[in-house]
Amino acid sequence: MNVAVIPARGGSKRIPRKNIKEFCGKPMIAWSIEAALESGCFSRVLVSTDDAEIAEVARKFGAEVPFLRPAELSDDHTGTIPVIRHAVEWVANEGERPEYACCIYATAPFVTPADLKRGLDLIKKAGCSYAFSVTSYPFPIQRAIRIDGNGRVGMFDPAQFTTRSQDLEEAFHDAGQFYWGSADAWIAEEKIFSEKAVPVLLPRHQVQDIDTLEDWHRAELMFRAWRAEDK
Repeated sequence: MNVAVIPARGGSKRIPRKNIKEFCGKPMIAWSIEAALESGCFSRVLVSTDDAEIAEVARKFGAEVPFLRPAELSDDHTGTIPVIRHAVEWVANEGERPEYACCIYATAPFVTPADLKRGLDLIKKAGCSYAFSVTSYPFPIQRAIRIDGNGRVGMFDPAQFTTRSQDLEEAFHDAGQFYWGSADAWIAEEKIFSEKAVPVLLPRHQVQDIDTLEDWHRAELMFRAWRAEDK
């Protein structure tokens, strides 16, 4: 069996109640729940939360919330891996040992059932610990600049100043949508970003971090345009 685990802590500070704030007509978390259910990849779709209101919204949209997350896994400094480990172990203690578990972020409205299926296929074929969503940087990171305390500019790597952009290696970053992992990898708390992981490549127009209100506004504009294009 495979399980989806959607972490959704109640204490978001930069965007209060972010996980259930309305995004393009639905609570934000609903998009992740619906994608997981529609993918057909999972025997169970769980939401791991410490918040009763989030739990109620999650159940309304079809997810299970069979436990409230312990306080020691619900502060600002708790990483994703221990939260998924807790959920995987909870399922195993109930008598159902998952083969794979997929962490899907609650703030990932661009996640699609097809990409979740693709991630599952990739991790199975590769026989590795993890498969997670990535996308490319839109500009060569080797030509990045910094601004110092005096408002002056400098390059991170001045040696690349005259290198043509087409001659620089393409770079990628975590898309922040989903992370497939074997149950053993989650329980052992193996690192995700390593040679034991394979990328699930996404187009840049399908990726947007949502940490500020400016991010939120941009994401809604992108989301509406993306959905309109698909119709």
